[in-house]
Formats: sequence, structure tokens, C-alpha cells
Amino acid sequence: MRQRAIRNLARLNTSQARITRMLDAAAGGKNNFVADRDAVRRYDEAAPVTTAAARAVLAFLSRVIRHLAAGGIDQFVIVGSGVPSGLPAGRQLHDLAREALGRSDVRVLYVENDPMVLAYAQATIEPVTDLVRVVEGDIRQVEDLLGDRVVRTFVDWDRPVGLVLVSVPSLGDEEARHAIKCLCHAAARGSYLALLQTTFDAIPDELLPAIGELLAMTLPGHVVRTRAEAAALLEGLDLVDPGLVWVPEWRPDGRDEACAALPSASGNYGAVARVL
Repeated sequence: MRQRAIRNLARLNTSQARITRMLDAAAGGKNNFVADRDAVRRYDEAAPVTTAAARAVLAFLSRVIRHLAAGGIDQFVIVGSGVPSGLPAGRQLHDLAREALGRSDVRVLYVENDPMVLAYAQATIEPVTDLVRVVEGDIRQVEDLLGDRVVRTFVDWDRPVGLVLVSVPSLGDEEARHAIKCLCHAAARGSYLALLQTTFDAIPDELLPAIGELLAMTLPGHVVRTRAEAAALLEGLDLVDPGLVWVPEWRPDGRDEACAALPSASGNYGAVARVL
């Protein structure tokens, strides 16, 4: 395991910001670099809501996990969350799933392609539990991901699973639809798929050029979508109420008020759909 972590760190590029590390930095975590913190600062200067938006995203992911676990889902595949260290100790997404289900045998598989995230999570989470795994994988190679030995064996794909996709904005429309189709095809009936999507829908027109240029510099290849474009990715799936909404509007529970007064300031849509 130590050798695997060393290999991951050897591939680390600390000069380029990554969305998962930026999310961690904005939420007060420690798994990030100067480039990530600088990117957060520049976004805050352009539109001072980045920290609140990051907390709103983490709160959405937490509510999704709690909701699905409370409904009986006892295994999760979480793709591209960054395994955020900005969550309080003992409140990681896998902790929340166990708490909501009221059992300790919940299985959670994190899929990541960031070397720092992989090294940190594999060194700090895997050694203390047999029920959490962190595997290297990329949603852009979804067939390879589903063919991974750990992915195939750690998750029982004949039983319902909670699929949580945080990395869809790294894909073009056709790639995203293909990835979602493949994952839903692999999952058993009764599974759920949660989606997080960055958008510029609420950014004032006068700020769009500056924000677009900043995105191209800090996160090249990151895809923003309108609500209609995000909804198209979920076509054919049965959305859980309240459907595709700003993340603070998805089943708020009063535990985290980030962006509650102005949900659009979160800059992200979220939804959960049943796999039929």
C-alpha cells in the first residue's frame, strides 16, 4: 500500500489546480496546494461565493448519502468527490452512510484519478477499515473502470447500489451520456444515480467573460452546462423529488445553511434518479 501511495505521488502535478482539490481548499480542507488555493482566491475575487458554494456542494453530497442510506442502500460508488478532508473528523461520506443506515457494514468505493487524493485516502482510510476502498479510475474510461477487479468484486452489482457522480463536468455531452448509460446498465434494478453539475446559469452577463476566461485558465476541460443540458444527461431516468435543482434546494435538512438564502450562488445543480 505504501508503494502504491508513493507511485501516486510521483505523478502529482502541484502547479495545476484540480476541481477536487479546489473544493477541498474552499471548504477548509488540507488536501490541496497553492495552485488550488490561488484558484479559489481568484474565483472569490471575480464572484465572492466560492467558499459558500463549496460547502453547499459538500452538504448536497452528504444529504444524498444520508437519504439513500436511510432508504436501505448499503453500498455506494462515489466517483470524483476528492474524498474531501473539509468534512469534520468522523463525518466523511462513508461515515454518514453508516450512521444513516444504522449499521457498520456499509460498503463505500471511492473512484479517483487525482494522485494526491488517492495517496491520502489509501493511506488514511483503507488501513482502518475493510469496508471502504479507494481505487484509481477515470469516468472517461468507464468500461475500464467497470472492469477493474476491485470495482467488480468489492461491490455486489446484483444488489442495489448508490452511484454518486461528481466528475461529470469533466466529460463532453456524448461521453457523459455514455458513462451514465454504462453505469446504469451495470447497476441492479433499485439502484440510484446522483449527479452534480456546474453551471453558469446564475452568473450575470457582465461577469461571464471574466469567469469563462478564469475557468479556461484554472480548470481546462471543465464543462459547464445549462439546466436543460444537465437534464438531458438524465433523460430516461426517474428523478427523485424535487428533481434537478440548485444543490441547496435538494432536500434541505437544516444542517448546513450554505447558500440557503440564494441557492443559485452554489453554482451547481444536483439530482438523484432511480435506475429502472
